[in-house]
Amino acid sequence: MELELSQAVSVLERTPAALEALLRGLPEPWVAGDEGPDTFTPRDVLGHLIHGEDTDWIPRAQIILAHGESRPFTPFDRFAFRAWVSGTPTVELLDRFAARRRASLERLASFRLTREDLARRGTHPALGPVTLGELLAAWVVHDLGHLTQVARVMAKQYAGAVGPWTEYLAVLHDRPR
Repeated sequence: MELELSQAVSVLERTPAALEALLRGLPEPWVAGDEGPDTFTPRDVLGHLIHGEDTDWIPRAQIILAHGESRPFTPFDRFAFRAWVSGTPTVELLDRFAARRRASLERLASFRLTREDLARRGTHPALGPVTLGELLAAWVVHDLGHLTQVARVMAKQYAGAVGPWTEYLAVLHDRPR
């Protein structure tokens, strides 16, 4: 499927509500489980997404629109959120993410992007030349990947409790990349 901006936004605007439905009010073990070293808990996912709203998607779009390929993106530290997320209540992270995402989508709308804008190129520090359309498509897929991750991490909290059903529950056999 080719990127259609309005369709991409329809996914991006739903991510906060999806996380809200999955995580708000859950007991601590559900939001604090992970899949091992250097993996994310559901609460970590929220911190990571907030950090991305602040430093990744819209800032990179702005770089493409203002500088094209002449100014590479600042590298993204996917673990930078860890300094502040552990002491922050889940409810506060959910609210912060929803507010940041609303602001990001308002900013995106203010760009009034055209097909020509979506073809404009920027420079990713590791991937090299990328288009604005690719950046925005990656934002959608990134969200969906983290929604999947949250569900997978939560499912694995009961991996030892499902008994013989383990062989029928594919989510318990997925491995993080």
